[in-house]
Amino acid sequence: MTWQIVGAVLFAALLHASWNALIKAGQDKALDTALIHILGCGVGVILVALVGLPGRQAWPWLAASMVIHIGYYITLVGAYRHGELGFSYPIMRGTAPLLVAMLSGQLIGEHLPFAAWVGVAGISGGVLLIGLTRANVESGSRRHALGYALANAAIIAAYTIVDGLGVRSSGNALQYVALLFMLDGLPYFSIVMWQRRKAFAASVAFMKQRWPVALVGSCASLGAYAIALWAMTKAPIASVSALRETSVLFATLIGVLMLKERFRFQRLLGTGAVVAGVMALRLA
Repeated sequence: MTWQIVGAVLFAALLHASWNALIKAGQDKALDTALIHILGCGVGVILVALVGLPGRQAWPWLAASMVIHIGYYITLVGAYRHGELGFSYPIMRGTAPLLVAMLSGQLIGEHLPFAAWVGVAGISGGVLLIGLTRANVESGSRRHALGYALANAAIIAAYTIVDGLGVRSSGNALQYVALLFMLDGLPYFSIVMWQRRKAFAASVAFMKQRWPVALVGSCASLGAYAIALWAMTKAPIASVSALRETSVLFATLIGVLMLKERFRFQRLLGTGAVVAGVMALRLA
């Protein structure tokens, strides 16, 4: 893990936290998520026209990723509907790297050295520490958020491994992510619009008002994932997966400063664990 890779993935983490905060701050989270990703389709079309299509060997991985991502969007919206950004986001993003690290050795033969395991554990533990306060866990609504967030973490682990292998087979991260975004947003957008078919006019009016903000979220989402997939062609998938989850630090800061969420001492301890994990990954 060179400093170039570390810095790039940290920037991707900031982008990822930013578009998640846009969803959390919106009045209609499901429709905001759908709008961000249907606009991402348009951005993907432009990129495919500029950079071309990935090799055919990557297409089965892309198809699998599209199916997995539908579940990701559904559980993401459920988690944010029932829990605040500073609770749901850390659980989703903190549990997934541990699952990736445990599965990658068995599934793809990518075994991490001890220092990398320390880094993954430090980041995941710190992320969970930031989110799992007693008040959050004991709240009734938070229990629903916890269920959605853990399901989302398992889905994140699945698509991380699938897309990591897919981008390696493609050989070009930008081509892979451009086609993924071109195709990926349409299924979820269709599901949401079908659910809102009785309020179609109101949904269209909402999207007309929100599209400039959503377009920013689309570009941030695509950029974040493109950087992460590029990093997976240069470093172990599990290590990149853990490092990109430092986005929880940015999400916590956004939640406190912009969404008026509380900052607790436990989150400070979690931040220290995440930073220590980043350093361990750099030294692995």
